[in-house]
Amino acid sequence: MPVNKAVSEEPLAFSLLTEIGIIEQLSSNILEQGLPDGLKLSQFVVLHHFCRLGGDWNPVRLANAFQVTKGAMTNTLQRLEKRGLVTIRPNPCDGRGKLVSITKAGRDMRKQCIKSVDPVIASLSEKIAREDLLVALSVLENIRKRLDTNRP
Repeated sequence: MPVNKAVSEEPLAFSLLTEIGIIEQLSSNILEQGLPDGLKLSQFVVLHHFCRLGGDWNPVRLANAFQVTKGAMTNTLQRLEKRGLVTIRPNPCDGRGKLVSITKAGRDMRKQCIKSVDPVIASLSEKIAREDLLVALSVLENIRKRLDTNRP
């Protein structure tokens, strides 16, 4: 595989992170364009997070998980709550805190979102061999885990 001369002079891990960043921009744009009902990508990823990991989360923990400010997460959660996609209730263990959970409507919206971008996903799956996708997924999961354990 040919490597750009400028890239070959950079540390390999830096070039890898550059590629991941470009992929993130391209995939975010594709996903957001395909989301139904005016849902924003920031809202979808919160719904997806709840479906992947389950449980009740407080807004600060969610903000930390997404590495955004508490204010940005609060705004996203309020928009999701207004649409009936999450519930926000007082934390019984902390009178000042809140707990957030996904609703059935939120789970249904996540399914609808995934279905709406299915043509793009199917096209990608047709163009890249399954074995290559599995190898890439394994490598990316490993990178994510290492980066996640070294958060500032």
